[in-house]
Amino acid sequence: MIQTEPASLDEYLAEQQQLVDRALDVWLPAEDVPPFSIHKAMRYSVFAGGKRIRPILAIAAARAVSDSPNGIENAAATLEMVHTYSLIHDDLPAMDNDDLRRGRPTCHKVFGDALAILAGDALCTLAFEVLSRLREIGPESKIKLIEDLGRASGTVGGMIAGQVHDIEGENRMPSAPLLEQIHRAKTGALLRASVRMGAIYGGATAEELESLTDYGERVGLAFQIVDDILDVEQTSEKLGKTAGKDQEQQKITFPAVFGLECSRRMAEQERLNAHVALRDFDDRADRLRQLADLIVQRQT
Repeated sequence: MIQTEPASLDEYLAEQQQLVDRALDVWLPAEDVPPFSIHKAMRYSVFAGGKRIRPILAIAAARAVSDSPNGIENAAATLEMVHTYSLIHDDLPAMDNDDLRRGRPTCHKVFGDALAILAGDALCTLAFEVLSRLREIGPESKIKLIEDLGRASGTVGGMIAGQVHDIEGENRMPSAPLLEQIHRAKTGALLRASVRMGAIYGGATAEELESLTDYGERVGLAFQIVDDILDVEQTSEKLGKTAGKDQEQQKITFPAVFGLECSRRMAEQERLNAHVALRDFDDRADRLRQLADLIVQRQT
């Protein structure tokens, strides 16, 4: 049966967030399951809020190629697990040393460094366990999903590679090549994988997957550009994390390399490019178009 979607984008986002949160609640061990401390730490960070952009992109991509991708929220939830794991580790004293995340004290501030490290590790391993246990798709699709998430999280062009480039880039002269190297991996890889995994789950053709991969590249770049702009322009209260950290730590960012106005124009161009990537899709891809707009026009 084809689902009737909410009319407004706000209603759609709220509904998808609830769908993803229900899946996360099912898959994450409850706080009364031993060892209690680690499960409390995992749940503290996962359910601290967040827009759920990555899983929602996966759901929207699946629905762009399939009328009814049953169970997509379970695959989508693994993206939030990996994303949250990366945030927990990013916030640690050895990394960005941050005290605030999603408007709350960071995981290590509440549970200590050791449990925060383990909570991140546990979320990462759980994500791959969940993918291996999906029931609604066949073995070949499961393998492709595991491969895509593993690559996007890894050391060759993936999230960890981007984190390494980011650390090693501190106090270096900002340059466009280094900036691209950092952010295509650190942020862009997981956003691109979100779209690709949804497309794979929905049974996309090779041509559809290619177009959606292009879309994912565009929104991934746009997301990071806007993130860098907001770090300069917004307050910690509005962002839910410590503002101004990029400049304080001499990070290589889009405003640092290109300036604010040029960065805004770049983000807008990527939004338009994302729409172009969807030119061969019908109105089933409208939510992806709206998400591209939201990523560029957001204020938090």
